[in-house]
Amino acid sequence: MAEQIQLEVITPERRVVAERVETVTVPALGGEIGVLPGHAPLISQIQTGILSYTKGGATYRLHVSGGFVEVSDDQVTVLADVAELPEEIDAARARRAREQAEKILSSLSGDEEEFARAMAKLERSLVRIQLAEELELLRR
Repeated sequence: MAEQIQLEVITPERRVVAERVETVTVPALGGEIGVLPGHAPLISQIQTGILSYTKGGATYRLHVSGGFVEVSDDQVTVLADVAELPEEIDAARARRAREQAEKILSSLSGDEEEFARAMAKLERSLVRIQLAEELELLRR
């Protein structure tokens, strides 16, 4: 059994992560999936959340939203609609997006599609805010 796994996080625009790591935790549709070397193959849809991985004893986290994860042969491939490292997140913009989503949600009158879009926007903004605040604390 390998002691590391290859992690690749890819968006339509770029490769965000390509590293050998010890563990990966992915926010999957049914809950978080923890992946260690030797994990059984799987494919799952991902949901908005925090993907984390450990490398050399340190834990790294990033925002992912939409897409799929595939685990096979000690390789984890995440094809995400959005993937952002904490230092790439604009916290002020995320807070404005949260406020806008909350305003939309408070004034909705039953349109399920609009509700789903607003909830997705709210979830993405909350994850971005969380990662930006964690980074801010680490820098202090």
